[in-house]
Amino acid sequence: MLTIVSSLGSSCSSKQQLPSDVATVIKVIDGDTVVLRLQGAVETVRLIGVDTPETVHPTKPVECFGPEASAFTHSVLNPKTRVRVQRDLEARDRYQRLLVYLYLTDGTFVNQELLRLGFARAMSIAPNTTFSTKFASIETAARENQIGLWLKC
Repeated sequence: MLTIVSSLGSSCSSKQQLPSDVATVIKVIDGDTVVLRLQGAVETVRLIGVDTPETVHPTKPVECFGPEASAFTHSVLNPKTRVRVQRDLEARDRYQRLLVYLYLTDGTFVNQELLRLGFARAMSIAPNTTFSTKFASIETAARENQIGLWLKC
């Protein structure tokens, strides 16, 4: 059963209430993939709506600004950090990773911050498109202002 966490703020609101729960970070794999303890289980999760440059892909080289994106995610999602996990319509990707939006306990929307700071590109895959318009707008602003990967790559 999912618990709605109403005490945590959000810097990005949605027109619909999405299921959410509280989890604990176990480790960061790369800029957009994290391992969490969620409802007593260990889950590899993929952040919805963002795509950071590769750093650990088995068949692709490290991409421009990948190490910086990974370092950012490591810096905000230290092991034992409590986060709020919000899901969209489709629960898992083809690799069986749980698809999520992540919020820090202070309300910081991690997916959004990756885009705002130029660590990721927006990526919209239906049906998980709750924030796709907002994410595209944030990416455009980062690109126009040459922030992060938009300056370096």
